[in-house]
Amino acid sequence: MSTIPEFMTEKHRHCDDIFTLAESAVAQKNWSDANAQWQLFANELELHLQAEENILFPQFEQATGMTAGPTQVMRGEHQQIRSLVGELNQTLTTQDKSKFLGLSETLMILMQQHNMKEEMMLYPMCQQQILQTDEVKRQLSEFCDK
Repeated sequence: MSTIPEFMTEKHRHCDDIFTLAESAVAQKNWSDANAQWQLFANELELHLQAEENILFPQFEQATGMTAGPTQVMRGEHQQIRSLVGELNQTLTTQDKSKFLGLSETLMILMQQHNMKEEMMLYPMCQQQILQTDEVKRQLSEFCDK
């Protein structure tokens, strides 16, 4: 069975791949495909964020007693990510290619920085601090694969 960092990093890569497909479709002005890929990305991303906020972060906070530390920072970044996703939804509605590509670049940079913090620091800390890692990973998997 893989570790929490391996599992969650794989989920990041999955979202990144779908994001790239949506961006490519917008660049080609294939709005039908862009909408389909974007909705898939937005749904997968939201499931991932909710899995962290509802399962992983509370388990880490319970194990460490830290509620105002790294998980609080990640939750704040999740809100920034959600806000940009909302703006990008609007640009798809208006089929504004240049605005979408500009905002998507901002979102990609934010997600890369965010994911790096989770992958290099928070996920390994979770693996080390949470006693029932297999159970938590099972819960994450079930939640993410809805």
